[in-house]
Amino acid sequence: MRSLTSRLRARLAADRGDVPGWVLIAVMTAGLVSALWLVADEQLTAILQRALGAVTQP
Repeated sequence: MRSLTSRLRARLAADRGDVPGWVLIAVMTAGLVSALWLVADEQLTAILQRALGAVTQP
């Protein structure tokens, strides 16, 4: 049992990587959404207003 524990500790200590992949994916997604929002703000607002108007007015 001790050898298993010592091997596990050694492996965890050696596992020093860069930024995890999920962090990079989250940051890149936020960047893409921000860029899209800057470019298409007026169009997205118009689409949302038309959709809400269609729902509220029969």
